Amino acid sequence: MLFLVALGCASACSSRLGNSEAAVDRTVVTGSVPDQSAADKDPARAADIATIRDAVSSADVEAVKGATLAWANVDTGSRGGISGLTEYTDKGTVCRRFEASRESFDGVTIFKGDACAAGQGAWRMRAFDAL
Repeated sequence: MLFLVALGCASACSSRLGNSEAAVDRTVVTGSVPDQSAADKDPARAADIATIRDAVSSADVEAVKGATLAWANVDTGSRGGISGLTEYTDKGTVCRRFEASRESFDGVTIFKGDACAAGQGAWRMRAFDAL
């Protein structure tokens, strides 16, 4: 019974107010938040990017030439393939370009990436953009 009274009031009350009486409160001020990369916003995506980076850095480029290198992240359940893997040198640093697919619960996305050696066996992703 209470539900019906509230429902009746909601429709009657809103029709009496109308849109002309509703005003925007311009006294409310909000702060800005610095933009974060997509990886910072989504820990699962960040983990997948790290898994792809590790697969790219440890691949034998000559052995996978023309083939697709499979990757999977057991922690997130995501998987995909890395293709078009090529190695080049940029100012004395070994780098690798590639395309990667990411299949996850939120769909399939294709990325174009670029990873470079960062010293002491570590690699860093210089670019990882959705196509």
